[in-house]
Amino acid sequence: MFDAALVARLKSPLSRIAKPLVQRGVTANQLTWIGFGIGVLGALAVSLDALEWALACLLLNRLLDGLDGAVARASTPTDAGAFLDIVLDFLIYSLYPLAFALRDPSDALAAAFLIFCFVTTGTTFLAFSIFAKARGLENSRLKEKSIYYLEGLTEGFETLLVLCAMCLFPGWFQIIAMGFGGLCLVTASMRIHRGFTLLRGN
Repeated sequence: MFDAALVARLKSPLSRIAKPLVQRGVTANQLTWIGFGIGVLGALAVSLDALEWALACLLLNRLLDGLDGAVARASTPTDAGAFLDIVLDFLIYSLYPLAFALRDPSDALAAAFLIFCFVTTGTTFLAFSIFAKARGLENSRLKEKSIYYLEGLTEGFETLLVLCAMCLFPGWFQIIAMGFGGLCLVTASMRIHRGFTLLRGN
């Protein structure tokens, strides 16, 4: 819901950080893999109940996720890099709920429901982007994105907030997971309607 506004606000500061990295030979793919590794460590920290470390790793993972795109734009963006970035992002989003289920098996049902809801939002998001690119559609609010970004209630920023809340308030995991999962289903429904309408009209 807030991704477009945040992308616009963060574009300039991320670009300033990216330029010296590009000059030193740092690539976007390197940052993507480093961020993924840190995210995996964060999920492992969750499973071990080291939630402060998990939160720190999550925030650093998201910072690098923004920075790899800035580095790509400051050098040479590639479809391969964009593919890698998207895939690893979705893996991290799913790993954290799984890690909470490993941490406390009583949270497994809520974690499974949330992962299912992530699949619904991810499927509607990525499936539409395939056809949008084939038809030359573009989201004017998110031109920096490598694919058509079909917006909704639950996007990257909201997911980050929810995962942070789970790390800070693990006793509320089930309520947070079920509530956010419900919003993800609303987002998926909106995307199905919006995507079908856009494609039918083209």
